[in-house]
Amino acid sequence: MTFNPNTHHRKSIRLRGYDYSQAGLYFITICTHERMPLFGEIIDGKMMPNETGMMAGKCWCAIPDHFPWAMLDEFIVMPNHVHGIITIGANDVGANNHLPLRHGTSRTIGSIVRGFKIGVTKWFRANTDVHVVWQRNYYEHIIRDEEAYLKIAEYIQTNPQRWSEDTYHV
Repeated sequence: MTFNPNTHHRKSIRLRGYDYSQAGLYFITICTHERMPLFGEIIDGKMMPNETGMMAGKCWCAIPDHFPWAMLDEFIVMPNHVHGIITIGANDVGANNHLPLRHGTSRTIGSIVRGFKIGVTKWFRANTDVHVVWQRNYYEHIIRDEEAYLKIAEYIQTNPQRWSEDTYHV
């Protein structure tokens, strides 16, 4: 397929020039396709995950199994999106302070999100009638200091209580 500027005009939502493989903390939001509430519901300010929501949570928790240089912090699976904090570079150094061999896997936030989305999508396709699970792309915010971290962690923890005002609530 040749490039057509009339139809191929996607703009990246990533910070231009930023190296998303560098060590740091990242706040990630991943939304379901058309913001469909696939993962459960909010009842009395608490997230009540269904089977697919529990599987999405298991896949999120398995991220460090597939990306050992990543550590997970606060996260929540909401009815139609997932919020989480990922630290990159946490487990990078092995014996004698040498970096482990890479085995061809990209060491970026994008590769982690892609792997998570693939895992959840494979489970959906094998166990449900849903074949399109995620919206294209994801949202990220680089956490630059402790104050920002504390605000974001509190936001994630209290997200179910604010569901009716949430921008992702449909």
